[in-house]
Formats: sequence, structure tokens, C-alpha cells
Amino acid sequence: MHFVFMGVSGSGKSTVAGQVAERLGLPFAEADSFHPEANIAKMSAGVPLTDADRRPWLTALATWIAEHERRGESTVMACSALRRDYRDILRTGAPSVYFLHLDAPTELIAERMRARKGHFMPAGLLASQAATLEPLRPDEAGERIDIAPPIETVTAQALRIVAARLRG
Repeated sequence: MHFVFMGVSGSGKSTVAGQVAERLGLPFAEADSFHPEANIAKMSAGVPLTDADRRPWLTALATWIAEHERRGESTVMACSALRRDYRDILRTGAPSVYFLHLDAPTELIAERMRARKGHFMPAGLLASQAATLEPLRPDEAGERIDIAPPIETVTAQALRIVAARLRG
């Protein structure tokens, strides 16, 4: 199985997904590290990415999933995956991709973004991401996780979900 922790910037995807991967000994991919420099420059300047900007990035992520699928390895990824069609591209990498949507009111996420340091995504792009976000649909494998509780609580819930799905 391949687990994609999705949501807008500032939702805790990297933190929660990284901890889940580490605790379960699974390969981890931070989707932001797959962005070409041009995408990072645009986002750093506060310019939202277009679908044309995202397509090669999403394809590279699906390829990463496919490589691990061929090896029989389950994986964990932190990726915004804001729209259904983006998730559809990720699903081309393997038949069993499960999305965990880390979600909370935009105001809470904005507050957390203002407090963090050293990330290229400015808080000003949150409104653009929130407008782009398409929540998981009933026919998509996945579930929503409320990120309002402390990060330790969110991580523990995510760990239970992933571990249970790995056990079948």
C-alpha cells in the first residue's frame, strides 16, 4: 500500500507523514523535494502553480510510487494532492494508493504557517490552495484527519490508520 498525506501547505503533511514512515520503517517521499527549481521560484515569489507546472512533478511522484510498487514496498508520501485529477495521476503509480487528508479550518492553518520558519511556501498562497482543494470523494480510497488537536495526537491517529491498513 502507498499512503499519501495530503492537504494544503501548513497542514502538517511532512511532519506527520515523516513520523509515520519512520515509526513503521517505510520509505518516505517529501513531494516538495521533487519540484523543479522553476516551481519553487514561482511559489517562493507567491505565484500559484498552474496545472502545466504541476504535471511533470506529479508524474515524477507517480513514478516513485511505481518503483516501490515493483519492489513490493509500501510507502508514505507527503503531497498536497489538492485536486482529484492530481490524485488520479498519483494513483497511476500503483493500484493501492490511500489518501489521508490532513484538514482544519483555514484560519488555524494560517496561524500555524505564520509561526513556522524556513519553508519556501508563503502564507499568502494558502487562500489559493484552499480554493483549489477538492476534498476526497466517496469513491476515493482515503479519509480525513482533523489536525486541530496537538501534532502528537494527529500522528498517533495517522499511525493507527496506516498500521491497520497494512495489516489488512
